[in-house]
This record gives sequence, C-alpha cells and structure tokens, in this order.
Amino acid sequence: MIVIIPLLFAISAAGLVSVIINALQTGAEVYSSEYSQETAQQFEDIFLFIPPRRIAEIGWMSCLLMFGIVFLLVGDFRSPAGTLLGLLAGGMAGSAALYTPKMVLHVLRRRRMEKFNNQLVDALLTMSNALKAGFSIMQSIETVIRESENPLAQEFDVLLQQTRVGVNFSEALRNLDERVGSADLSLVVMAIESARRTGGNLTEVFEKISKTIRERLRIQNRIRTLTAQGRLQGIIVGAMPIIILSVLLVVDPGLMLPFLRSPVGLGIMVVVAGLIACGAAIIRKIINIDV
Repeated sequence: MIVIIPLLFAISAAGLVSVIINALQTGAEVYSSEYSQETAQQFEDIFLFIPPRRIAEIGWMSCLLMFGIVFLLVGDFRSPAGTLLGLLAGGMAGSAALYTPKMVLHVLRRRRMEKFNNQLVDALLTMSNALKAGFSIMQSIETVIRESENPLAQEFDVLLQQTRVGVNFSEALRNLDERVGSADLSLVVMAIESARRTGGNLTEVFEKISKTIRERLRIQNRIRTLTAQGRLQGIIVGAMPIIILSVLLVVDPGLMLPFLRSPVGLGIMVVVAGLIACGAAIIRKIINIDV
C-alpha cells in the first residue's frame, strides 16, 4: 500500500505532463500554420509580402527572447519555488510576445491608412479635373495612378487590374473599400455608386467630398495638437516605472532582484502594470475625439 500511493501520484503527474505537452504542441502547430497564414494574408493587404514561415519564426524568436529576459529577472535556480515562479512569469510574457507580428501589423496598417487619407484629397481633385477634361471614370483613375504615390497608387492600381480581368466595377470598388478600411474612402465609394445610379455630376461630388475630407483632416490635426500635452503626459507617466526599474537593476541589482523574485514583488509588478494599462486606456479615451 505504501508503494502504490506514490506510484499513483507519479502516474497522475506523468499523465498531467503528457496532457500539457500535447496541448502545447497542438497550440504551436496552430500558431505556425493558421495564425501565421492569416497574418501573412493581412500583411499582403498592405503590400508587404512576408512568407507565413517567416512570420512564425519572428513570433517564436520574440517569445523565446521575452521568456529568457523575464525568467532571468524573476526566476531563481537556487530554489524550486523560484524556478517555478520564473517559468510561470516567463511563460506569460512569452505567450504575449507571440502576438508581436499582429501588433506590428496594426501599427503599419494605421500609418498606411493615415497616409492614404491624406493622398485621397488630392486624388479626388485630380479625378474631378480629369472628368472635366472629358475623361471617363476609368481614365481618371489611370491618371491618379500615374500622378500619385503609394499607398494610394497601389490600391487604385489593384482596382484597375480587377476591372481589366472581368470584375464588375461596383464589386471592385467594394473590394477596395474593404481592403483599405478608410471611412473617407467609404464616403467616396458611396458617392460614386449613387452618381452612377442617378446620373449625378461626379466632378461636383468629388470636389465637395475633397473639401469635406480636407476640413476633417484640418480639425483632426487641430485636435491632435491640442491633445499633444495629454498624450505626452500619458507616455511619461507610463514609462517612468519601467525607467526607474531599469535604472535600479543596473545601479543596485542586489536590491531589486530579490524583490522581483519574490511572490509579493511579482504581484506588485502585475498590479502596477495593470494600473498603467488602465491609466493609458483612460487617457486614450479622453484624447480620442471622433470627427
């Protein structure tokens, strides 16, 4: 009986470890196939052609790097509890780092859309002038492609190529709207469709939309200028704990490492990170004003 009980515990522990390993292996396979493939397709929407295998490699490298940094700061090989604490903290940090490609994609997409909206104002005036000169809508789009820069020229070129291979013009417009995801472009697409159905004057429509978008951008820039101080304060307040922690780790690691490797210290760090995230969310909510 004395031998059976430890044997049952060992079998249970082995079974639990096997289940955990199988779950991690399944998650890794899903990440390396479905997640990387989906992310690669989203990168292709902004004309960045990165193989899914490369995206998976970037994610795994970010995961391992973050796991190593957090484990060295929090973990302690001298005790089983410290080792377990380091593994748990490093595992959570590494899991979050797996989404690095998505975060980079979000930043690139937002910047690309802002640049597209700025170019759209001049593109609408170019199309309006081309229509006044007697060009068709397709010829005016070709003019925009020749005279504009990326990303607007790329997106309109895809629209033109789709119509040349047999895609309906209305469907190509909808594809463009879905691909870019800009509210200003949605307004342009709706105006073009309405004018084509009712026979409206596209030149006047383009000029009015261009004026509306230009005024909207002016107000957004004005709001961004007025809220610059609030954004800077949020960045400074959020970065100060990280800067202080980094400086103390360099100046006196003997003081900070025991604090980070203790459950109480790790709990305090989690609470601080949560408070910083809540403060950043509140500041972002205050300064983000829809126009």
